[in-house]
Amino acid sequence: MAREVTDEPGIDSYDFTRVLAAVADPIRLSIVRQLAEADGALTCGAIELPIKASTATHHFTALRQAGVLHQYYVGTSRMNLLRTDDLERVYPGFLPSVVAGASKTQTRSRP
Repeated sequence: MAREVTDEPGIDSYDFTRVLAAVADPIRLSIVRQLAEADGALTCGAIELPIKASTATHHFTALRQAGVLHQYYVGTSRMNLLRTDDLERVYPGFLPSVVAGASKTQTRSRP
């Protein structure tokens, strides 16, 4: 049975400034892009990041508390899933634009 992480805002509690700040960070933007490209939820360890796990935890928390992603446990694995439907209802077109911009940035930065 999945255990939920409970400090995510409800759809009526979104703060656009907080959402913007969460996705503005390059590490968090990478997390969003990788989740958007995935076919479903990913564990924290399945997301490739150039930082230590303890630092990654901070970034996942910022995204979760801003309402960008949903986290839940399956056994001991913390699963991550974008809150695509919720973000689309509150800020139509925002998440697809962020993902498209992140993908372009990531493509340009490849050698």
